[in-house]
Amino acid sequence: MPRPSLTTEALVTEARNFAEIQSALPVPELFGVTDGKAVGTHVEKAFKAYLSKKYLFQEGNSAKGIDFPELDIDVKVTSVDQPQSSSPFKSARQKIFGLGYALLVFVYDKKDDAGAATLDIVHTIFVEPSRTGDFQMTTGLKKILDNEGNADDLVAFMRDKNLPVDDIEANNIASDLLNAGTLQIGYLTISNALQWRLQYGRAITKAGEVPGITRVR
Repeated sequence: MPRPSLTTEALVTEARNFAEIQSALPVPELFGVTDGKAVGTHVEKAFKAYLSKKYLFQEGNSAKGIDFPELDIDVKVTSVDQPQSSSPFKSARQKIFGLGYALLVFVYDKKDDAGAATLDIVHTIFVEPSRTGDFQMTTGLKKILDNEGNADDLVAFMRDKNLPVDDIEANNIASDLLNAGTLQIGYLTISNALQWRLQYGRAITKAGEVPGITRVR
């Protein structure tokens, strides 16, 4: 019987099942490993191997930069001690309007015992694209819009928040915001760097309470 194509709904369902399986599985090759990137790579590869037995899907590539380009979903794996990861910087607009793709985030608690590691997946959340903006940036801009702010107010706020844009782009963003009249609140904390630094603490807390952020497990 041919494997069906992977859908977003199936991905989220299988993420829950995978997290339960992975949490109970000893991983000898990660015993003593403290490199979060190595742990993340292991979990991502294991998840894709698990999915490939059931579904057909296109693997991510460096050009698109996300794990499931057909679904516009990226997988992030991070430690519960400091739930954060990096993401390619494409445009300062991502901090306001979202990354442009959804995030499936596995948060693990790693323990070493008897020659093997265990990765207890303590949180699994799915963040829709509309919720992947920066919380402080989006709430601040929305407050200005709701208070009949103008382009000058919006640009001044972006300047105060050190959004990495020039004057022309800041005014273009302000114009887009005024034309839209509103803005979706993002629930990530996004730090400026050569790559975005994404922090997930608020999204984890709000999962299941806010539309667009699903607590998978």
